Parts: sequence; structure tokens; C-alpha cells
Amino acid sequence: MTTPAPTQPCPCGRLGPNKKPLTLAQCCGRYVGHLDDTPAPDAEALMRSRYTAHVLCDARYIVDTWYIATRPSASPEFELEPGTKWLALEVRDHRVIDADHAEVEFVARYRVAGRGVRLHERSRFVREDGRWYYVDGDTR
Repeated sequence: MTTPAPTQPCPCGRLGPNKKPLTLAQCCGRYVGHLDDTPAPDAEALMRSRYTAHVLCDARYIVDTWYIATRPSASPEFELEPGTKWLALEVRDHRVIDADHAEVEFVARYRVAGRGVRLHERSRFVREDGRWYYVDGDTR
């Protein structure tokens, strides 16, 4: 997989105020690979950056942003499915429940082993010590 240049559109598809795609550097590139310095500011930004981490094959970021209580037990060996091609992300809803809890509904499309897959999920997030984490989600 070729990593997109920081000036290319961010894989998450977020648009700026001018309705043009934000670059990787302006968007998720600030968080992926920079978790200690720059955590995502809200649940939607974290969800988008986790999608981008899938595109970039950055399993470490995905594990590190997963809430410890719900993280897969094999997290040190967590691997992404080889040959997965992520195609698009659509954020449908971002609901703030309170200062430390939020939900994000999204649809992610990808292809694996030549088969198209559509993942529709309402994900739950929690903020702990000022940092957002993915908890779990319900798929549709």
C-alpha cells in the first residue's frame, strides 16, 4: 500500500469550509502516528482517524485508540486483514451524549478478496483523561 502524500485528500473524505476535501496533513494526518502529541479532539475526529489508520494499515493506532476495557485481548498482535482496499467513508451522525460520551454513525465501504463490503455501524466513544477512545459499536 502506498501512503498518500500529506497534500493529497484525506482518506476519510472530510470537507473543509469551502466544501473542498481537506488534505491528509490538515485532517487525520495530524492524529494518526501522533497520538501522544495530538489526540483527536472529539469522537467524530477519532472515528475518521481510525478509518484513515485502516487505509494506511496502521494497526498500532487502531489498538491504541481502542478503550482498554473493550480492546481485543490479542491487541499486541492485532492485525488488519491483508489485501483490504478501503473505498469510502460516510459519516451519518455524530451525537454528543455528555462531555465524556459520544456516538458516531457511519458507513465504510471496502473490498477484500474481490468482494465488496459495506460496514454500517453506530460506534460508542468515551473520553478518559482528556483523550477519546473507541469503545464498541452496533452494526446494521
